[in-house]
Amino acid sequence: MATLEFKNIGKSFGSVEVLKDINLEIGHGDFLVLVGPSGCGKSTLLGTIAGLQDITTGSVLIDGETVNDLEPKERDIAMVFQSYALYPSMTVAENIAFSLRMQGVPKSDRMQKVREVADLLQIDHLLNRKPQALSGGQRQRVAMGRALVRDPKVFLFDEPLSNLDAKLRVDMRTEIKKLHQRLGTTIVYVTHDQVEAMTMATQIAVMRDGIVQQFGTPDEIYQTPANTFVATFMGSPAMNLVDGAVANGRVQITDGQSLPIPASAGSLVDGRRVKIGLRPEWFSPVSTEGKSVDDLTLSVDVIEPTGPDIYVALHLGGTGIMARLSADARLKAGATQTFKIDHARAVLFDAETGNAIYQGTTSRD
Repeated sequence: MATLEFKNIGKSFGSVEVLKDINLEIGHGDFLVLVGPSGCGKSTLLGTIAGLQDITTGSVLIDGETVNDLEPKERDIAMVFQSYALYPSMTVAENIAFSLRMQGVPKSDRMQKVREVADLLQIDHLLNRKPQALSGGQRQRVAMGRALVRDPKVFLFDEPLSNLDAKLRVDMRTEIKKLHQRLGTTIVYVTHDQVEAMTMATQIAVMRDGIVQQFGTPDEIYQTPANTFVATFMGSPAMNLVDGAVANGRVQITDGQSLPIPASAGSLVDGRRVKIGLRPEWFSPVSTEGKSVDDLTLSVDVIEPTGPDIYVALHLGGTGIMARLSADARLKAGATQTFKIDHARAVLFDAETGNAIYQGTTSRD
């Protein structure tokens, strides 16, 4: 295990800045996920830890030691690549043991270590096979075994599951998380898949255009997004954003409907343009007869059953939004429906900057 710190990291390719003043710190045994769209700089940031990318400005520290000038082999890190990068002419055992052989570890010792890692990853029955005889999931386990056998300070994963089918991605996601819980290793993991980020991380850094938009726990990122980018990038379905204006302690939406602004939001000037953020699961259908002033009546456009839930496409204030309801909810496409909104958890964003100006309570009571 190790601590990891980025101090004022900047990286440029000529006049193009791909990383901009990044400051992050994770502790022993943390699982940091760098998530964001393609081209946001997450893989470049991972490369600065490994020593595969030179840093233009700033420092990377592992266990408090600046490693900027250390060669990759001197940093005591291990990396698992998207492409597995296995040697096709070597058996599984030889692939796993390769780094130990390069270090001059005696054969008996390295084979003992290989057996321990293979048993941990449940690939001990594959040790005599070559990569071409393995499935994608088995190759990924071998690539992980090659990293684990070195017992490094930090493990780096660069989109390791992107080449796998959907079911296998879920299975491998679980295996990596179980491995982290068992070994307590420090991991930095790159993905563009926000579901991977939410389910695996202890800390998430959401990136866009080389800038960390928000850093926090999965719950913090999901419940209290720092801006509209994070709000819509993290979550499936995404957080709904509805345009409105502050008036008399409420957010006025078109169609004459409104939602209250919690007292804890402080005093907001009437007329201020905002976007109100509502997660799909914060909607609950209620009868029209039981409607209160804080409920919304919306038109139902489309109903999408998913098994345990249904996704309902709705119309509010000229904006299409989505509700996530239990499968037994009884709604009809083309009808109108009244919904109670968990407005205490709503997030208010400035309409111009997109930055959060009020982040609601995270209570699930």
